[in-house]
Amino acid sequence: MAGVSSKTIAITGATGFVGGRMLDLVIRNGYEARALTRRKQDDRRNVTWVRGALDDAQSLADLCDGADVVLHIAGVVNAPDRAGFEAGNVAGTLAVVEAAKHAGAKRFIHVSSLAATEPDLSIYGDTKATAEKIVAASGLDWTILRPPAVYGPGDGEFLELFKMARFGIVTLPPDADGRLSVIHVQDLCRALLSLLPEDEDLTAQIFEVDDGKPEGWTQDSFAKAIGSAIGKRVSTIGLPKSLLRLGAKADRLVRRDKAKLTEDRVNYFCHDDWTIDPQKRLPSQLWHPQIETRNGLKETAKWYRQNDWL
Repeated sequence: MAGVSSKTIAITGATGFVGGRMLDLVIRNGYEARALTRRKQDDRRNVTWVRGALDDAQSLADLCDGADVVLHIAGVVNAPDRAGFEAGNVAGTLAVVEAAKHAGAKRFIHVSSLAATEPDLSIYGDTKATAEKIVAASGLDWTILRPPAVYGPGDGEFLELFKMARFGIVTLPPDADGRLSVIHVQDLCRALLSLLPEDEDLTAQIFEVDDGKPEGWTQDSFAKAIGSAIGKRVSTIGLPKSLLRLGAKADRLVRRDKAKLTEDRVNYFCHDDWTIDPQKRLPSQLWHPQIETRNGLKETAKWYRQNDWL
């Protein structure tokens, strides 16, 4: 599909799990890209690397200069305190919005999270909800996409579940029948790609995407699907919230600022419904998921093994 567009896409988070794959997809589809990075990157055709960060106004100005569309993927999913979430998700989003406005960008695509639908449950969700308000008030031609849990090759967030599944037991939040939606990273990136063109039906809209499974997965069924992906029959154990909180304190002591289980995440994990709103799905003629989750989990497990992550 190379050559379909001469537009320039400015991307934050282009070196991350989702952003890196989105950068590949943008280039394959004939766009020029300007990509924010903290570290020096190898030269790539049709990619202009911009050294900087969300708290560096000049680098954001350089990033958005000449861009037709700004795709804001960068954000903070885990931090030791509110200040970390506020800096990445609130101040960072505001800075990118301001840079996009000053540069005259035609479109602004913001990657939010389902967590924004329940802002009282976690600092993460609260700051993502605030970021959505900033985008909606920007005056730009904006669209917001809320993904659920994102998995796929290279993902470090679901890795812990795959590691537990190897031993035949996966620990879950208290309600094993609680529901969640998931999406493969490639399907998410294709959804974002579909939002890039100017389209009045997309302007000032918030959409939610998933793997297409009606009513999502139960925590129990998803854990067992992970077991199946690595060839293991697993049993699941729902842990009480009090025990998860103790685990969060222990993880903080051991891994400090790199802890995966935090107090903030305990509140998030224990919510019993993280499924998308079917009324907010992207129009089917615009996008639909292509990767069946059981197959996607097997592909992810294969990647983990090939890269010695398991």
